[in-house]
Amino acid sequence: MSASFLPRLLIAAAVALLIAGGVWWISRPPPVAVVVSEIGRGLVESTIANTRAGTVEACQRTRLSTISGGRIEVLAVKEGDRVRAGQLLMKLWNDDQKAQGALAMAQVATARQRVAEACAVADNAEREAARQAALRARGFVSTAREESARSEALARRAGCAAARADVTQAEARVGVTRVEQGRTILHAPFAGTIAKIVGEVGEYSTPSPPGVPTPPAIDLIDDSCLYVKAPMDEVDAPRISPGQAVRISLDALPRQSFPGRVRRVAPYVSAVEKQARTVDIEAVFDDPAAPGKLLVGYSADLEVVLAVRQDVVRVPTSALLEGGRVLVAASDGRLAERQVKPGLANWEYTEVLAGLAPGERVVTSLERAGVVAGAAYTIDSRPGPASK
Repeated sequence: MSASFLPRLLIAAAVALLIAGGVWWISRPPPVAVVVSEIGRGLVESTIANTRAGTVEACQRTRLSTISGGRIEVLAVKEGDRVRAGQLLMKLWNDDQKAQGALAMAQVATARQRVAEACAVADNAEREAARQAALRARGFVSTAREESARSEALARRAGCAAARADVTQAEARVGVTRVEQGRTILHAPFAGTIAKIVGEVGEYSTPSPPGVPTPPAIDLIDDSCLYVKAPMDEVDAPRISPGQAVRISLDALPRQSFPGRVRRVAPYVSAVEKQARTVDIEAVFDDPAAPGKLLVGYSADLEVVLAVRQDVVRVPTSALLEGGRVLVAASDGRLAERQVKPGLANWEYTEVLAGLAPGERVVTSLERAGVVAGAAYTIDSRPGPASK
C-alpha cells in the first residue's frame, strides 16, 4: 500500500463516520416530555369509602298517624313548626266518645252512692247481729233468731263489697272511654320540627292498615341530633368497627370534609335487587356544629380511616406500575426502572418501605406514549392528569 493511499482511507472512514452519526442524530427518537413528582415525606392513610351515596338522618324521626280513622277537627300545627314533647298536634272528631265518657262518669257517681247505701245497711245489720248475740247469751232470744241476724249481716256486707266492685267496674269503663278518645288524638312524643302534614281540617284521616303503605298524618323530626348513614361493600365490612375515625363530605357543602366517628355497624347485609350487597354504617360528627345547619335527607359520603402513617417516605400512587415498579427520572437524562417495596396506600399516596429516597423524582405521566425505561426525557412543567 502506497503512502498516499493511507491518508485517503482515513479521510473516507472519517466521512463515513460523520455520515452515520448524522443519520443517527436525525433519526433518533426525540426526548419524551414527562411529568415528575419529587419524593418526600408525609402522611399516608388507608381508607375505604361507601359504595353508594349516604344520607343525613335524624336520631329521632317518627311518622305519626291516629290509631282510629275519622274527620280532622283540630290541626294544631303547621309544617315547619317546632313543637315540644307532649304538645297537641292533631285531633279527630270524637264527640260520640266524649258522650260515652260522660255517661261512664255518671255511672261511677251512681255506683259510689250505692256503695254508701249498701255499706250503711251492712253496718246496721252487723250491729243488729251483735245485739241478737248478746240477747241470746242472756237467754232472751232463740238460737234461730241469732243465726238469722248473723246471716243478714253477712249478706249485707257482701252487698257492700259488690257495690264497691261496681264502682271499680264503672271506673274501668271510664278508662276505656279515655283510651278510645286517645285513639283519635296525636301528641308529640318528643320535641322536634314538623316536616310534613297530610290532611286538612275537615278531611278524613285514615290510619295505615297492616301491610298497606299509607302516608302518615304527621312527620316529626328531631333535627337536634343528626348522623350519616351510608352503605359499605360487604367485603370491607369486617374492617369497620364502632369508634373508627371517618371523614364526612356533603354534596351541599362542596370541597369540605368534617371529622367524625363510626357510631354503629349494621349486624346484617342488605341485599338490594340489582345492586351489590352492602352493610350500612352510621357515623356522627365530632363537632355537630361544624357543618352548620343541615337538612335531613342531604346526600353524604363517608371515608373510613383504617390506618395512618405519619412522616413516611411516600410516592404518588399514580406513579406505580404493576408489580411495585416506578420510573425514575435519572440524572443522565434517561428514565430508569426501579423496584420499590410499597406499604400503606390510598388513591393519592403510597408508603415506600424501600427502593426510593426523598429528593428523587418519579414519573407520574405514565399514560403518555414513549414513557418507558431507557427513554430520554424532558420535564414537562405543565401538570398532567396523573399529577393532579
